[in-house]
Amino acid sequence: LCAFFHFQNMYREDIRTMVEETKNSSDPFSAFTHTNTMSAILITAYSVALAGGGLGTITMSFVLVKMNTLSVTTTAIINLVVVHSLLLLTVPFRLHYYISKRWVFKMPLCRLVSAMVHIHMYLTFLFYVITLVIRWLIFFQWKDKVEFYRKLHAMAASAAVWLSVMIFVVPVLYFEYGRSGSYNDTTCFKFHKELRQESVKALNYFIIVAAACITCALLALQIFILVKVARKLSTSLWSHQEFWAQVKNLIFICVIIVCFLPYHLFRAYYIQHVNDFDQLESYNEVFLSLSALSCLDLLSFVLSGS
Repeated sequence: LCAFFHFQNMYREDIRTMVEETKNSSDPFSAFTHTNTMSAILITAYSVALAGGGLGTITMSFVLVKMNTLSVTTTAIINLVVVHSLLLLTVPFRLHYYISKRWVFKMPLCRLVSAMVHIHMYLTFLFYVITLVIRWLIFFQWKDKVEFYRKLHAMAASAAVWLSVMIFVVPVLYFEYGRSGSYNDTTCFKFHKELRQESVKALNYFIIVAAACITCALLALQIFILVKVARKLSTSLWSHQEFWAQVKNLIFICVIIVCFLPYHLFRAYYIQHVNDFDQLESYNEVFLSLSALSCLDLLSFVLSGS
């Protein structure tokens, strides 16, 4: 009889523990909410970015070492290698989290890894725009070539960009990003509470509109240039180097459209419905993971001979 009551007490205790664990796991702010399908997509996307991006970064680094040019385009590509490398250093932490479904590192590292994908996306976007503008200046013969007169000038220009990021972006992310709410130490990349602030919403809307408008302008101008080249070289279009040079410019714009634009378009819907259902957060993470695939651009440049 004593054994029976002892077993009954143990059973009640187990039931109580299971109920508490169920409550904890159902808390959207303290549990890993991605389904197996979403986790598989995220793991695949970041694994491809890590493998292809790592190979492209290493290959492009060897190519750049052999080059002796001070062009603005080359300087932009060097900075692109740096920003891709910084993102790729944080990708293993993301993969560990999506595979183990538990964040075992400190929360400051979580904020850094989470912020890095955004910093990477917008710096990559900036370097793309710089590269395209320089190529278009040369195409319209406003400049025969755009070069720095000394390597020190190229280093100073690059340092100015990175210093701006360190001064204006990093402090804001460190002191404000992920600070407006309480987050569980075992979960990561769940900072959507920040979107409750009207100032954060306004900033997101501004970035979405700016990114969409700039992308449309870049695409329209590149199409205009391609049409102009096609009319000029109608008889020898497919064999002319100038035409293929402009086609290669589309690599930058295609990366923006495929990797960056979907996230921004979905972001507008996500901000309005962030609290409607938990799975929406997983969709946002999937669209964000597309931005990491932009690391494959360096590999495509090498393979295409650009």
